[in-house]
Amino acid sequence: MIMPRGSDQLLLPANPFFVWFTLLFAFGFNLLPFGREPAIPDLLALVLVFWNVHQPRRVGVGAAFLFGLLMDVHEAALLGQHALAYTLLSFFAITIHRRLRWFGLPAQALHVLPLFAAAHAVSALVRLMAGGMLPGWQLLWAPAIEAALWLPATWLLLAPQRRAPDPDQNRPL
Repeated sequence: MIMPRGSDQLLLPANPFFVWFTLLFAFGFNLLPFGREPAIPDLLALVLVFWNVHQPRRVGVGAAFLFGLLMDVHEAALLGQHALAYTLLSFFAITIHRRLRWFGLPAQALHVLPLFAAAHAVSALVRLMAGGMLPGWQLLWAPAIEAALWLPATWLLLAPQRRAPDPDQNRPL
């Protein structure tokens, strides 16, 4: 198999407990009371997209829908607002996951930026259709911050899967 250009080494299989721990940690981070600031990045969306790209069979659209419903209940938002946004985000991340892994990290961040922007736009549109107020131009900062966080999130979430350098010169793997 030809390795994608963006990866310089083989990775160990992802531990399912680590995958779900990171999702629950990101959900817990989203539960922190930051107020109604629209520029706060959605860490749960970032981690969902990351695992949808790297482990699409373990974390899928169903998990995104469940976490979206939990976020709707937490924020007392219109039931289904985050669920719809996370489900669409997850679907499109799984759709581009093979192509996305061929790029380096900065290019990957540029490719996921429209996904994050679309998810925030869907959420804002549902809120507007339900009679809410327009959040303002600060809403544009959240997808940009999430795309910028793609680089450290990739480094951090792939760290347990990296192999130690093998000093044995006789084995190629």
